[in-house]
Order: sequence, then C-alpha cells, then structure tokens
Amino acid sequence: MHMDVIDLRDFYGRALGRVAQRHIAGRIAKLWPNLRGLNVLGLGFATPYLAPWLGEAQRVIGLMPARQGVMHWPAEGKCLTGLVDELELPLPEESMDRVLVIHGLEASEAMRGMLRQVWRVLAPGGRVLIVVPNRRGLWARRDATPFGHGQPFSRGQLTQLLRESMFSPSAWEVALFAPPFDWRPLVRSAAAWERAGQMLWPRFSGVILVEATKQIYAASQPSLTARAKARVRAIAPMPAPVPAPRVTPLEKG
Repeated sequence: MHMDVIDLRDFYGRALGRVAQRHIAGRIAKLWPNLRGLNVLGLGFATPYLAPWLGEAQRVIGLMPARQGVMHWPAEGKCLTGLVDELELPLPEESMDRVLVIHGLEASEAMRGMLRQVWRVLAPGGRVLIVVPNRRGLWARRDATPFGHGQPFSRGQLTQLLRESMFSPSAWEVALFAPPFDWRPLVRSAAAWERAGQMLWPRFSGVILVEATKQIYAASQPSLTARAKARVRAIAPMPAPVPAPRVTPLEKG
C-alpha cells in the first residue's frame, strides 16, 4: 500500500509534515551542502526538498512513479516534474550528478530494477541519496504519515540492497525522533526531540538517509593461459579390470 501524490501533498501541508520536511532537509543539506553547477534528479515525491537547489544547480527535475501520480512543480514558472515508469526513466545514460530518492524506494514493487535505472542515469562519480523509513522507529508504525507505508528498512538491509545494485554506501544520517502525532505540544517540541534523539537513541530514528556512490566494475577477461588450463581434463589412473570368475558346467547325474 502506498500514498498517492494528493496524500503526500496534504501531509507536507500539515504541521507535522512541515516538521518532517525541516529536519530531513537539514540532514540532506549536511550531506550535500553545495550542488552548484550540477544536474539533480528527484525521484519519488522529492519536490518538498528540491526547492533550495533551483537557483544553485544547473538543472533540477522531479520524476514521480506512475502509480503515485504527478503534480505541477514549482507552482510558478516552467513545470519541472514528469510522470514516469520507474523501470524506464526517460533520461540519457550518465546524465545526472546527484539523485535524491524519497517516498520512492520503499513503495517500489521492483526495488532492484529501480536502483538499476538510477545507476544507469547517474554519472561516473555521481551520488545517490536515499531516504527510507527506519524499521526500528515509530514513524514506520503509524500509517497516518507517508513513512508508515511501504517497506521499512534496517541499515543492514539497505547496505545489502545497494551493494547488489552496484552502489557503495559512503555516508549515513538519521532524522525524525519526535513521535509522529499532530498533537501541538509534540510538534512545538520537535526540535528538542531531534537534538536528544541524535545524541541518545539514533538507532530509533523515524528515517534513515544513506548516500551511495556509483560503482563501475571492470569485467576482466581471463588470460589465454588461464582459459587453456581451464580446458585441461585431469586423467586419473584406473585400476586394472578384475577377470570374471570362470564358471564350469555342472555334471549331469
């Protein structure tokens, strides 16, 4: 089960959604402080986090999976979003320097295929930043927020998935420690919860952020000698055949 684009828009219009956006955006800015002159792709529902890069990056676009729906963004000017098949991103190979995936991977029915597309469009040395619900956190247990939908992850699961998809994790961050409720006192004290959680119980954050780099593995061909050796069959000595016992006919009585 997943939220569509209207549900996601409404969540970020609420006080709790604005708190989540602020704290996640702070962690993203820590990992990516300067994207000047780079091509940036937001995949999933990333538009609440793309705005700071509009006047900095060379190119910023947001692609939203077909099952989720699409909305016009930004509100004014040329639309920079599009509806796509997550397994066939309409971008040239090695055309993006940074890819932010949020509200995307956990709801995907083909995670490895989606990551393969990210790998394809990412330039050599490029980086992907993935934000997913933490399976240990409270946010993954409450479906009133987008982080309570789809598959939550542990750090180990993310590491395995990324390595299988030819990415190497390079940095980790966590965010969202306030309980995921719209109760006003909790929302007002969210900053204090965030500071305490970062120091005291980071394993129980609401979301995990992982930055990974694209890996290119050279497929080295075995040498001619190695291939020749591989074709040699070992011949083991066989024991001499044992003669069959001689049978004498029975005499007639």
